[in-house]
Amino acid sequence: MSTPNRDIAADRATVEAHTSRLLETAQALDPASVSDPSLCVGWSRGHVLTHVARNADALVNLVTSATTGKTIPMYASQDARDADIEAGSGRPLAAQLDDLEASAGRWRAAVETLRVEHADVQVEARGGTMIKAGYLPFMRLREVVFHHVDLGAGFGFADVEGPVLLAFLEDSVRRLRNNAETPSMTVRTDAGDAWSIGDGQPTVSGSRAAVLAWLARGLTDGVEGDLPALPAGN
Repeated sequence: MSTPNRDIAADRATVEAHTSRLLETAQALDPASVSDPSLCVGWSRGHVLTHVARNADALVNLVTSATTGKTIPMYASQDARDADIEAGSGRPLAAQLDDLEASAGRWRAAVETLRVEHADVQVEARGGTMIKAGYLPFMRLREVVFHHVDLGAGFGFADVEGPVLLAFLEDSVRRLRNNAETPSMTVRTDAGDAWSIGDGQPTVSGSRAAVLAWLARGLTDGVEGDLPALPAGN
């Protein structure tokens, strides 16, 4: 799957801004609500918070691979990834917050070493997918924002600034086009965006935020049209 060229410095700054917003939301949670369900099927808020922290460490591994030339896996294994998330999910909120902040600090330190000259270096993400190192800050941004939404704590895609929301939509369509299981459709937004996949039928429309919520999480509020079934893990 080809990943697009990105502005590393701009994405790095946007990650910082959204990490701060995520931390604010997490800090305001009722400690008893960590075990409440999230928008990720089968995951509690604790699973989501733990995953965001472990994802920071995983992406540090890929940044290090890109900047040093050493082959470092994103996760030790799929089983290890899943076990770490499960093990951390039941921790109290205070421990989750400490982990979020510490892992964000490790990401911040690592991504400062990622330069323009590293942008086209290929690194291996989960599942064997090869991506450009210049895409890593955007990859982290996607995790932070999407999982902020997944907490179901008052932050939604409508709270994401327009250029970032558009970038997420473009990225989601790119990922769908690279998935052989994606059905044909045209996606339109009330901002005038339009993307076609396959023969372009049917048409799905809505606000940018509503369309992204459907593409990313299968949420149908505010989306109109004969909605096709989306492939798992899109």
